[in-house]
Amino acid sequence: MNKLRGLIILASLSIVGFSCNTSQKAIQKNYAELDALQQLMTGTFTSGEQAKQDSDFYDITLQMYPIWKNNGHWLYVEQAVTAMPHKPYRQRVYKLEKQKDGSIHSIVYTLPDPDAFIGAWEDTQKFDQLSPDELSIREGCAVILEKQKDGSYAGSTDGKSCTSTLRGASYATSKVSIQPGAIISWDQGFNEADEQVWGAVKAGYEFRGLPVK
Repeated sequence: MNKLRGLIILASLSIVGFSCNTSQKAIQKNYAELDALQQLMTGTFTSGEQAKQDSDFYDITLQMYPIWKNNGHWLYVEQAVTAMPHKPYRQRVYKLEKQKDGSIHSIVYTLPDPDAFIGAWEDTQKFDQLSPDELSIREGCAVILEKQKDGSYAGSTDGKSCTSTLRGASYATSKVSIQPGAIISWDQGFNEADEQVWGAVKAGYEFRGLPVK
């Protein structure tokens, strides 16, 4: 009986050990994927080439750089007309989180004092004075990303879940494609009648990565 009990205990410990190892490998795999996606999203990007070819698009500079590197996968995001780099029209913080269904959510947050962080992509240590708890989440505005067969990522917000009041809008949508050296982003605002009231009309902005200085 004691032998049988010993075998049962040994088998149980083996199962627990296997389960822990499997779980640890899954965590490491997810972390590695988030690392890789964050790297794709990191850098200075511009729509300058697109603007030269099509006057319907502005020359915009997009800055995306990691912050709080020891506390998950966060990015500070700053967008400005290239001719006015010190007057950004959008400042956000994104957090990348892997979901149980395999998708990755790029969760969107706003800053408590955006002006204090203008240009902080050049010195991300400025965020050491700020806690993630001080950010405000934009409920319903997360971009749900799926990995594509070619290794790129593509996704969008969920239906009309991202509310917006900009220029008479009722909700906003974002469609995003992320690939090496390029991010295509199509942000649009719609009113209650589903009529577009802001954003690019015919296609998304094509941001191309600039060489690291």
